[in-house]
Amino acid sequence: MAYLDNIRTFIRVYELGSMSAAARDQRISAAVASARISQLEEHLNVRLFQRTTRKLNPTEQGELFYQGACKILDAVDEAEADISNVTQTPRGSLYVAAPLGVGRRLIAPMVPAFREAYPLITVRLRLSDRRLDLAAEGLDAAFFLGVPEDSTLRIRKITDCPRVLCASSAYIARKGMPRDSAALKDGHDCLNLRYPGAPEFQWPLQGPEGVRRVAVSGPLESDDGDVLTQWALGGHGIVLKPLFEVAEHLRAGRLVRVLPDEPPVPIQMACLFTHRRRQDPKTRLFIDFMARHIQNAVATSPDQLPR
Repeated sequence: MAYLDNIRTFIRVYELGSMSAAARDQRISAAVASARISQLEEHLNVRLFQRTTRKLNPTEQGELFYQGACKILDAVDEAEADISNVTQTPRGSLYVAAPLGVGRRLIAPMVPAFREAYPLITVRLRLSDRRLDLAAEGLDAAFFLGVPEDSTLRIRKITDCPRVLCASSAYIARKGMPRDSAALKDGHDCLNLRYPGAPEFQWPLQGPEGVRRVAVSGPLESDDGDVLTQWALGGHGIVLKPLFEVAEHLRAGRLVRVLPDEPPVPIQMACLFTHRRRQDPKTRLFIDFMARHIQNAVATSPDQLPR
């Protein structure tokens, strides 16, 4: 197993570009990570990285070996998955990420139930509304709203989530109810999710003539979707949200729907994972478990709520 450990460490050093980052990812010391790379280089009789003060850059031989090393681990992971399927004893640590709203409302409440079903699997859940790099973060899977930009990842669609525009009654009393989507740009405060690399704010709304992308703006932005909900509840603007995040507030009258005849386009919920994770039984079990729960949880239609 020492040679496989060396290969795993090499792959993480290659992907992260740092010995210390790879060591943290693998829960080993930087000295152990460095020793593993040295052992691998000695075995192969080549230099795998050019070492600089800032970053480790793979050599030509390192680039070539990375491609072969990934195939080796793919084969090993697939073989281990086959054994796990036979023994029915999936085990180990599972590193999962999700957006804040999805994680707090849909994933985190079901993690204890998953652990009861599979007590040998340890779940490490990370919640963030920022875009995450699965390879750099060492994640097994990441739940996702929208369309992923990274085509190198595998994606499993879970469902389409209805979305709504909503605001508090106090905001509507002060600013008035928008008569149509064009009015959103005329004197209305739109609350937007902002994070590094976020695209310009355009809300895709469905009208009589099809989908229209409406450019919106406002004085308040945040990288936390729940902050936007709190601002909307406080009467500070109109927010675009997945229905499952605000359905309770709509039912209770704390928020009211805006432009119900021009609803936002539903947003895809999916799970992303790297090619090497596709055969991991614990990853597959977790995604299957959560997918069933999520599909039931987001099944409410906006038409079933107060207009």
